[in-house]
Amino acid sequence: MKPTIMILGSGHLANWGADRINFKMDDVLAPKRQAELQQLAEQLAQYKPTKIAVEADERWNTELQEEYNAYLKDNFQLERHEIHQIGFRLAKQMGHPKVYCVDYFRDDPIVREDREDHLTDWGTFAEANNQKHLLSDDEKIEGKIVQDEEGRTWIVPDKYEPLIDMYIRMNQDEKIRKNLSDYLRIAQIGLQDQYPGANWVAHFWYPRNLKTFVNLTRITESEDERILLIIGAGHLGFLKQIVEDSEVYNIESPLQYLDSGKTGTR
Repeated sequence: MKPTIMILGSGHLANWGADRINFKMDDVLAPKRQAELQQLAEQLAQYKPTKIAVEADERWNTELQEEYNAYLKDNFQLERHEIHQIGFRLAKQMGHPKVYCVDYFRDDPIVREDREDHLTDWGTFAEANNQKHLLSDDEKIEGKIVQDEEGRTWIVPDKYEPLIDMYIRMNQDEKIRKNLSDYLRIAQIGLQDQYPGANWVAHFWYPRNLKTFVNLTRITESEDERILLIIGAGHLGFLKQIVEDSEVYNIESPLQYLDSGKTGTR
């Protein structure tokens, strides 16, 4: 018998703008979105998770636990991001005493100023060396592409999408394969003996997902565990592959539990 894991790929609900291309989310604190988030939590609760893990660096465990403890006492206002809106909400609903940080991103070239950025700056390299076609697949982008005052690129959706529908879309096998192919396309950026794309994928992105998997195993204490991981959908390609190949867990898909027909949002 093996422990079970379910990985829920998510959008960044708080519009952090940390990615090269960011999807613009409307205000999830609005009453309609709050109702949808509660419906999402109720559907995910059918999985009966024993622990909920989130996309936060594991060194933030103490700080996150302090926030969660305050939330359990009704003394904390949830922020817009998915760690709070889904992770905290569902953990409290399930009666969990803790939420677990399992990410590891301190090696990100953006975070580490001592890293030689030119070795991993695939975006700048592609722009300067006629490899922009490797940056994104514009034909599959749905929405209007805009740039903000800080130079960040956003995709503004053409129409309102209920949250259950959004999570169903993000966790489809076709979408997961597309995300994986995006990173393997980035890996191709470079010329001659320069490999900024491959360097970034090999030395940051893949290890980050591998360490997330290792951190998941460290919080798994028995064969009866049912872990739910809430993480950015871009991680699903590599992370799901790592989890499957490890044979440590039985894997369940969130699509087993998500049903847009039961949300009342259509």
